[in-house]
Amino acid sequence: VRSHPCCSFCNPSLLLHPSISPIFDQVVTMVPGNAKAAAVGKALKKGVSKKGTRIHTKVHFYKPVTLKHRRKPKYQNLSVSKKSTLDKHSIIKYPLTTESSMKLIEDSNTLVFIVDVKANKRQIKDAVRELYSIECEKVNTLITPRGLKKSYIRLSKDYDALDVANRVG
Repeated sequence: VRSHPCCSFCNPSLLLHPSISPIFDQVVTMVPGNAKAAAVGKALKKGVSKKGTRIHTKVHFYKPVTLKHRRKPKYQNLSVSKKSTLDKHSIIKYPLTTESSMKLIEDSNTLVFIVDVKANKRQIKDAVRELYSIECEKVNTLITPRGLKKSYIRLSKDYDALDVANRVG
């Protein structure tokens, strides 16, 4: 249906215009004074029915954009912000004391630890420095088939891995 600004079918406010509308004369003649305004308001509220088919110009149907309210929660999801659970004691779980790890200690000055799966290489390096007061040259990590994270910590030339391993236990 095309809109016609000139007729009362498309523009119901024209019903109240004295020069165009026959309804205006009926409303004005029937009621005197302030009641006249009430009758006009009633005629406006009733409105004019617009029946007809909509002409679709596109092949696809798009949902109309509706009002979206912002969230206004009654309470917060978290009352207290989460504290980091990875501290130096929880990052390093225990040293690995297998034959292969002992060989690495003797040959390549490297310690082997099982560490937390969520810890990264920088965190592991810092935890080893704080706990055992040694400097690391390099940290390699891998996740074992059992789901544990194994960390190979290569010590700098100043420190001997065998001495540190004896101290650690």
